[in-house]
Order: sequence, then structure tokens, then C-alpha cells
Amino acid sequence: MTLLASAREQWLANPRRDLLAGTVVALALIPEAIAFSIIAGVDPSVGLYASFVIAVTIAFVGGRPAMISAATGAMALLMVGLVRDHGLEYLFAASLLTGVFQIIVGLFKLGRYIKFVSRSVMTGFVNSLAILIFLAQMPELIGANWQTFALVGASLVIIYGFPRITKAVPSPLVAIVAISALVIFMSLDVRTVGDMGQMPSTLPMFHLPNVPLTWETLAIIGPVAATLAFVGLLESLLTANLLDDITDTPSDKDRETRGQGIANIASSLFGGMAGCAMIGQSIINVTSGARGRLSTLWAGLFLLFLILVLQDWVAQIPMAALVAVMIMVSVGTFDWGSVLRLRSTPIQSSVVMIATTATVVATHDLSKGVVLGVVLSAIFFMRKVGKTVVVEEIEVPDEGHLHYRVTGNLFFASADVFAAAFEHHGHPTRVEIDMTGAHLWDLTGVAAVDKVVFRYRRQGAEVEVIGMNAAARTLVDKVGRHDKDHLPTAAAH
Repeated sequence: MTLLASAREQWLANPRRDLLAGTVVALALIPEAIAFSIIAGVDPSVGLYASFVIAVTIAFVGGRPAMISAATGAMALLMVGLVRDHGLEYLFAASLLTGVFQIIVGLFKLGRYIKFVSRSVMTGFVNSLAILIFLAQMPELIGANWQTFALVGASLVIIYGFPRITKAVPSPLVAIVAISALVIFMSLDVRTVGDMGQMPSTLPMFHLPNVPLTWETLAIIGPVAATLAFVGLLESLLTANLLDDITDTPSDKDRETRGQGIANIASSLFGGMAGCAMIGQSIINVTSGARGRLSTLWAGLFLLFLILVLQDWVAQIPMAALVAVMIMVSVGTFDWGSVLRLRSTPIQSSVVMIATTATVVATHDLSKGVVLGVVLSAIFFMRKVGKTVVVEEIEVPDEGHLHYRVTGNLFFASADVFAAAFEHHGHPTRVEIDMTGAHLWDLTGVAAVDKVVFRYRRQGAEVEVIGMNAAARTLVDKVGRHDKDHLPTAAAH
């Protein structure tokens, strides 16, 4: 595919759907950006400017078409202490450094290693975010009047019912417009977007972070920026993986990693905070029919148009309609089949999924849950693979001669199983260990072979290890001892 054809495919494959989907996303971004600004302890303009700048930038430089990136709750929670202790300018500086870290990760092409996150961790990640999205709507419902619940119910009826009439227009957009018109016409007493906070009235201006360029400043913002970079990339790449599956299209993870860094640098230079991919808004986008970069660009541009030109109208949008949209996202995001499969899937996979979900929900920290899930997956995998090494004794006619055949993977998790499989009794005169069907992976595996060989030599036996493949032989030549050192044998005693 030529460069021009690829650009046309990513930008203009279905502009009508992209524009309509981006419109819905922009409306859903406003209360989220304001709420995340409040969480971080900054003015609503910081979150709104960040959402505009990041969305527009990532549309051009990101690696996953139709994915929405903006200010997020996961990132906002990490900024609270920095803003409280050092002020807004240090937040801008940390956001800029976050982008630098992410670009470095992208240049080293580390984004591709997200493929090593297991399916169980992915499922736990998706389910936990679905639960958090739902729980985030509770403040709008707890203690609300009956009109609010009625409007949420009516919005859900429209969202799920309108597609039976036509799918030409995204049903969430229809719900927002219809419920807003109803509230304005009937002057209902319900919370609106305007109650969330004051929206800015000017364009974002270029602004360099006003902090001293000292090692002390770096010591303050460095740890925060590193954490923001890690969490942002984790959420972005996992969201990209999810959209890959939903749309059955690939994405460039290394480009996405670099793109997130560029977008966060741009955000910090225009009065915004660092952000990352938003799973909720991304799901809204793709389920509304978006597949191209135009949807992300339009979401950012229309967001700016809404807050600068139509803010009086936007302020009247009832939160109940937006809550219904996010409930739809929550229900659609949660992998209900994973619950039904708990009894049929391997217990280790279920434990990883449940542990990931529970940790993220309990801590509201995506990184803790995913890291725990990855660690558990690695432990279960190593235990399973560690048991695959098999040592079989082959009978030979010569008395005093032992012949062993080893198959499987020999590394740190299977070294003890390997060593315990040999009999070290009696006084054999010759031992042959055939490694043709085995593979040595690490230093612990080599040490295990050395251990077995030296034990037999101490008993007075002549030991030969045969059949190692080229990779294993290279490793043994570098760090092994059994073919270099010849300990005194028992016969010499």
C-alpha cells in the first residue's frame, strides 16, 4: 500500500461516521476532563486544554487510529501530591518530562513488548476499568432526585433502542441531544455540565513551565514523571490492544509510544497536564462507527469549539445523559464471558484475571493491578514449564554404566527438578547424560548440569554430557565448569 493510499485509508475511509463518533466523544470528554482536573487539584481549564491538545496531536502522531487520548483519572491521581506541594508550574514541567521519557521508550522500540501481557491480565484490565467507569458515575446518582434516575433510564432506552430504528446516527448522540432538549424545555432541576466547573473562554496559549532549571527541580519532578510515563504507556498500549481486537485491525505500538510522548509535551506547553489513552471514550468512538484518525482529530477540535463557542449550551447538558452513556460503555466493556468461563478455564488463568481486576478496583491504580497480573502469570508459567523437564534412565547392558536421556527446558525454575531426578547412590564407573531433547536457557540451568556432573565424579565415575544444541553449548563454553574442571574422584581416596 502506497503512502497516499495508507493516509486516505486512515483519514478518509468513512468521514461521516468518524465525524459523528467524534462529536459524541467530545461531549463525553467535557465532564471527564473537568472532573479529572478537580481530582488533580487544578483549574478545569488545565484538563480541558490537555484533552484538546492531546487528542489533536495524537490524531497525527499516534499508532492506533480511532483511539482517544486525553486527560485521564489514572494520571490525575498521580499528580495530586506534586500540585499540592509545589504548584501548577511543576505539574507542567513533570508533564513535559513525562513526554520525554515516553519518546525515549518509543525510540528504543519497547512498546512492542506489550504482547507479553497475557490474555488473563488483559481481561482483568478491561473488567477492572469497566467497574471503575461504572463506579465513577455513582456520585451523580447517590442522593439524586427521581428526575435524574428517570432521565438516566430514558437515555439508556434511547441508547439501546434507537439502533433498531436506524444506525445512521450514533444512539449516544441522539440520547444526549434528546434528553438535553427535554431538560431545557421542562426546566427540570437536575445537575448539568455547568455545575461541574467553570469552562475556559480563551484559546490555550504557549507557555514554558516556569521552574528553576536545577538538579533539585529534576529530583522533584523526575519520580513523578517516570511514574506518569509508565502508567500512561501501560494504559495506552493495553487500550490499543483492546481496540485491535474489537476492530480486527493492527496498530503500531512503538509509534503509539512515541506519539503519546509528543502529545504530552505539546499539552504541557499549552497549559495542559499529561494524559493517555481513554478506554471509555475510545470504546464510545469505535462502537459509534469510527475507524479513522479523523474521529480523534474532530473530537479534539469539536471539544474546543464546544467550550469556547457553545459553552452556554453545553453547560445545560444534563449529567444524567452523560452518565447513561458511560454506563453503556461500562456494560459493553466488561467481558461477561470471562465470568461464565471461570469454572472451565485453568485455575491459574482465573486467579490472574481476578487478582488483576480486584487490585485495580481496590487501589484505583492500573499499574499495580497489571504488574501483579504479569508477575503472577510469569510465576504460573515458570512453575508449569519447570515441571516439563524429564530425566529418563535408559537401561544399558554394561554393569556400572548409567545412561540418562533429558528432555524439556532447563532453566532456573526447573533446575531443582532436574537435579533431583538423578540417583547418586552406588559407585557407577561411567555416566552418560544425553541432552539432545533438552534446551539450556540460563546460568542456573548450566549450574544444575555442573552440580550433577560433579556429584558423579566425586563418586569416582567418568561423566560425559552429549547432545547439547549449539546455543546450549555456547552457554556452557562461557560459564560451565564440568567440561573444564576435573575434581578428584572417590577412587583416589
